[in-house]
Amino acid sequence: MKTNLITYLTTSLASSIALTLSCAAFAQDYVVPRTEWGDPDLQGMWRNNTVMPFERARELGTKQAYTEQEAFELERAAQLSVEQDNEPLDPNRPAPNAEPLPPVGNYDLFWTDRGMFLPTINGEFRTSAIIDPPNGRVPERVAGFNERMQELRATQPNPNDGPEGRGLGERCLQAFGNNSGPVMTPVMYNSHMQIVQSPGYVNIVIEMVHDSRIIKITDERNPNSARLQKWMGDSIGRWEGDTLIVETRNFNPWTTYRGAPTDTLTVIETFRREGQNKIVYGFTVDDPSVYTAQWTGEYPLTSMEEPVYEYACHEGNYGLIGILAGARRLEALGEDYGVIEIDQ
Repeated sequence: MKTNLITYLTTSLASSIALTLSCAAFAQDYVVPRTEWGDPDLQGMWRNNTVMPFERARELGTKQAYTEQEAFELERAAQLSVEQDNEPLDPNRPAPNAEPLPPVGNYDLFWTDRGMFLPTINGEFRTSAIIDPPNGRVPERVAGFNERMQELRATQPNPNDGPEGRGLGERCLQAFGNNSGPVMTPVMYNSHMQIVQSPGYVNIVIEMVHDSRIIKITDERNPNSARLQKWMGDSIGRWEGDTLIVETRNFNPWTTYRGAPTDTLTVIETFRREGQNKIVYGFTVDDPSVYTAQWTGEYPLTSMEEPVYEYACHEGNYGLIGILAGARRLEALGEDYGVIEIDQ
């Protein structure tokens, strides 16, 4: 007999709340594990999918944390949504309307892995990942930003002319939605990662696409690193106590963050273990050419037992071929229609 998903998840939620309260009571006694060479050990399989939104809902104002009951209701709503999407389809249903089409129509629950729980940070059920500014929202863009973006777009390749005009995710060059960071942001699936350490290095392998961030632990950045513009920037780390602090800049000019260029972007990240099964991942975004102020946030990374799988994006990237083939077909139809005179 099929177990009801909501019953299972609700039971799991009650257990997770009890576990959270229990862990909070012993948080002060937690001893961060060490590698054999003495650094704090962050290694393992982790995920950051959560029902916590990136930006806080405007109506919540400066409210940083939900109550336990509010968190329960938020999680249950997310679980109900998944349960409803999991209902079998009526084989006699009418054809869908041609417009408006959904933004993504080819993913079902087998492929997605939406966040359905709200892990705590410092014992709080956070209302948003962003905690500064106090309203939990991304600051306004600087004056003239929109005009600068319009000028920049005018110089970019047409998205239908060739692969160079398509997004990096569509081209299998980088994970969708800044999943690999920085800032490492969860998306609707594949929000999994593996952290591997060796003396002098921390490597974060992202399941989405094939991204691997190599963070060098050093006191000084290579003066020539500005010429080595990497897809995810040049990341330099240092340890302050049990916390890993990573500063990243010098991004590849083809990369963007939240739709903006990254040529003046600096991201400061922090990684600290809050328990055996949790890492608190923090980030501060500083880009004076894009935002009117710095902004900061945190995500919980929770441990998982499953391995990170090969994404194999290039091998199955039929979508990009189809997009460009469709564009060529439309061009051909446009040329044909251009020479046909239609009697009105």
